[in-house]
Amino acid sequence: MNDITPTLLIWAVGWASVSLIMQLLPPKGWGRQVGDITIPIIFAITVLGIWESAVTAFHVPAIILPAPTAIWHRLITSSPTLLADLQQTLKGILAGYIIGNLSGLIAAILIDRSGFLQRGILPLSSFISALPIVGVAPIMVMWFGFDWQSKAAVVVLMTFFPMLVNTTAGLAAAGNMERDLMKTYGSSSVQSLLKLRLPAALPFIFNGLKLNASLSLIGAIVAEFFGTPIVGMGFRISTEVGRMNIDMVWATIVVAALLGSLFYGIIALVERHVTFWHASYRQKY
Repeated sequence: MNDITPTLLIWAVGWASVSLIMQLLPPKGWGRQVGDITIPIIFAITVLGIWESAVTAFHVPAIILPAPTAIWHRLITSSPTLLADLQQTLKGILAGYIIGNLSGLIAAILIDRSGFLQRGILPLSSFISALPIVGVAPIMVMWFGFDWQSKAAVVVLMTFFPMLVNTTAGLAAAGNMERDLMKTYGSSSVQSLLKLRLPAALPFIFNGLKLNASLSLIGAIVAEFFGTPIVGMGFRISTEVGRMNIDMVWATIVVAALLGSLFYGIIALVERHVTFWHASYRQKY
């Protein structure tokens, strides 16, 4: 019982701290924003503390679950290797993300203008989105080689369909009243698209961008399992698992999680400034 006392104590302190902050939070203002940031931080510290104390209390082998301190030590000591892996994987992520989202956006605009394309591309896109990545990745490696280009190709396949679907739904979001108003002003179809329908579709487009931020990271890392230069986060995970260096695997996972969170946060920040007019952001702090 004494071994789990620190774990229970950490849990109790974290629970009490979060509950107290939630009770003291004002409904609006800067205090609310500070509280919204503080609560996740306290929760994360509590989880890490429970993790550390539980691993120590129950003498969990490092090969099963390393302690957070061991993972942190590996992050520091292996930072050059992890940075090189990050740079390699990031090439495929960024290239595939840009090409996949841009092609999905363009395809959605074309589909909106053509019923023939709508009946042809949408079923084909849903078929492509259903392809298993573990089956597609080896083919992309054979087609585009072992470098980042094959990973970018996998990311394009994974990000195209979500952007296509979200943009198509967004272009249909403009109300009939607004469309009729544009017609009374004598607006052309291009003017209506640029000044009404695309702005109305921005929340949907950003939803696709945020969804694809995670999908692109997953796609690039999984693709690296099937062929890559001796660098990359996917390569590092598969190699270190074979060597039983689980702390290095977790360190790579932490880097990937931080990258994904940063990527998502940047897109969300841009969304907030671009779509400030949307109902979800109409609140005074």
